[in-house]
Amino acid sequence: MRAICGIDWASQWHDVRIADAGTGEKLVQRRFAHDEAGVSALVDELIAYDVERVAIERPDGLLVGRLLAAGLAVLAIHPNQVKATRDRFRAAAGKSDVFDSFVLCELARTDAHRFAVLAPSGDETRALRALVRTREDLVAARVGLANQLRAQLDCFWPGAARIFADIDSPIALAFLERYPAPPDARGLGPKRLQGFLDRHAYCGRRPVDELLERLRTAPVAAVGELEADARRAAVLGLVAALRPIVCQISELTSQIRGAVRAHPDGPIFLSIFRDPKSVITAAGLLCEIGDNRARYPHRDALAADGGQAPVAIESGKRRTAAFRWACDKRLRNHLAVLADSSRHHHPWAADIYQRARDRGADHPHACRILGRAWTRVLWRCWQDRVPYDPTQHRAATRHFHAQG
Repeated sequence: MRAICGIDWASQWHDVRIADAGTGEKLVQRRFAHDEAGVSALVDELIAYDVERVAIERPDGLLVGRLLAAGLAVLAIHPNQVKATRDRFRAAAGKSDVFDSFVLCELARTDAHRFAVLAPSGDETRALRALVRTREDLVAARVGLANQLRAQLDCFWPGAARIFADIDSPIALAFLERYPAPPDARGLGPKRLQGFLDRHAYCGRRPVDELLERLRTAPVAAVGELEADARRAAVLGLVAALRPIVCQISELTSQIRGAVRAHPDGPIFLSIFRDPKSVITAAGLLCEIGDNRARYPHRDALAADGGQAPVAIESGKRRTAAFRWACDKRLRNHLAVLADSSRHHHPWAADIYQRARDRGADHPHACRILGRAWTRVLWRCWQDRVPYDPTQHRAATRHFHAQG
């Protein structure tokens, strides 16, 4: 007997419905705890009933990993699609976890052809994805803390925020740790500042006199003694929080550099960047696209999932193209970085970007137009497992011949 399954997952338990694939008749309706015994029992139950498809509202996670490891076909259905489908099976506005498992089970039975089966990537790609996504999360945390630190300094010591280019750089954090408030820097002169810079291996981009001028020409805040002490403590706390994050970002970047170069598909994605040090975006593209070629059977599927293709809206005589909100946001960000950087050193990319701007597109729109062109190139190289070669790229060669 062929069977299908719908799972309404949660952090503590999972509601599971198994039904006959032909008639939809309920075979099992059960709740499994989210512990080793519960997850193992859930997988064993699916195997015992010879379940051929499992519908669930997420594409990753521990439970999904266990289902894929057991050889089960998993349909990852977006929660918005499940929400829109509930009214097909109810007259009132009731909702429950058991009902959601029923809805998912019915979608797996009647609409399986509308959803793609998850195509999992290999272990190397999943490891790289963990590194890249963790680094992205740490970068977001660093940006948030740096903004808070800058806001504190703007309130009572703006000169310290201006002395170095980046407030979250190692040299700036070391300076704020040593001089967190104006009274601490009262005796700071050229010789003392030079000694501080030498101890912390400052790159020497700006001379000592210029740095001191930035510090001394900034406006002076009128704050009371208690407020100054409180803001000094806040600066020290933010610096203490930022320091390990900055160090870990640097460490993860080094690990990502080694992992992407050791990956079998690494040369494909590294080849599209001019600078050999540009590994973060290449690694991000690799881990989000994956190594399973069945995930994107056509280049348009990659462009849509990456948010580079617009959504067509047609009604009567009205026909417009709208921004695509439903996509892989991380993949879209990496494609945007690729498009924006490539227009500076790829002549054909600069031509596509400039023609889009000439048609009236703003910068983000022009980058998406260029990004869609890049998805065609990426998809072809990825499917053929070959690095990018400008001499084989028709758009690049056409532009080269047109330029003489």
